[in-house]
Amino acid sequence: MEVKITSLDGKAAGSVTLSDAIFGLEPRPDILQRCVKWQLAKRQRGTHKIKLKGEINRTGKKMYRQKGTGSARHGSARVNIFRGGAKMFGPVVRSHAIDLPKKVRALALKHALSAKAKDGGLIVIDKASVKDGKTKVLWKNFEKLEITNALIIDGAEIEASFKKAAANIPNIDVLPIAGINVYDILRRGKLVLTKAAIDALEARFK
Repeated sequence: MEVKITSLDGKAAGSVTLSDAIFGLEPRPDILQRCVKWQLAKRQRGTHKIKLKGEINRTGKKMYRQKGTGSARHGSARVNIFRGGAKMFGPVVRSHAIDLPKKVRALALKHALSAKAKDGGLIVIDKASVKDGKTKVLWKNFEKLEITNALIIDGAEIEASFKKAAANIPNIDVLPIAGINVYDILRRGKLVLTKAAIDALEARFK
């Protein structure tokens, strides 16, 4: 698959041949869904918690004698049936993470990249660099390329001035190649890859 390379100011900068094993697959929604679910589950903090019976600050003394009152035979006031008592079957601190094999994760990334390539949401630029780190300049460049909602992936490191300029633009995410993931690819309308990012992806899946 051959794709044209453009510069950020909209000028042609050659072309690149993308590997069909990475960008030419038929996207499978089931694999993408599994990976997104795995990412979001792993992201949950799981710190929500209710107080159990042993954590309620009330006396554990029997409320009244067992027999002779004509009422139910109650014991501690800390149980769940009384106001101010414990809660039953509520959330406790736990991990929400689920397992997903590495091979499935790698395959899901390929399918996410292929999905963007198939629907025309893939843009390849020569490099992610902006003059003087000005947000206004970068915003005008994005307008030329019709980029309003995008994930931008660069090489091993992102130029500090570019990252700073892009941080002020809404709906634009910038990540190094090590941070590329299925959820962020799918949640943005466009995927912008630099030449360095493509080289790193091909080396990763070689």
